[in-house]
Amino acid sequence: MEQTRPETVTLARSLRRQMSPPEARLWNALRRGGLEGLKFRRQHPFGRCVLDFYCPALRLAVEVDGACHTLDREPERDAARDRWLNIQGVRTLRIPAHEVMDSVDSALGAIRTFIAEARRAPPPPASPVPLPQTGEER
Repeated sequence: MEQTRPETVTLARSLRRQMSPPEARLWNALRRGGLEGLKFRRQHPFGRCVLDFYCPALRLAVEVDGACHTLDREPERDAARDRWLNIQGVRTLRIPAHEVMDSVDSALGAIRTFIAEARRAPPPPASPVPLPQTGEER
């Protein structure tokens, strides 16, 4: 895996202090083993990325995507990032922010379903492929 840069760690710390309302709402539900006793980290640095939520036991990233993730080249950038994470052995689940705000229980249900499916198939092996250069990573 690509080494996590000090500036990525600094960015992650900053993002933890300024989480979006959907991220904060989901974090309140996930923290302290709130989902099947699994431990999640918030704004977790990984390589050049900062993952919204990360479950190390399952190598699972949960991303809460606001409307900006549908604009311009963001979908392509997100897809490239997800492919890179998959190569690193990390699965990614993207949940629209409006779904978290509409029903955090529904978002937790989506995560549970994703986890159940992930447990049936082992994650891909990690590979030392660098993340494509696309500007600031988040």
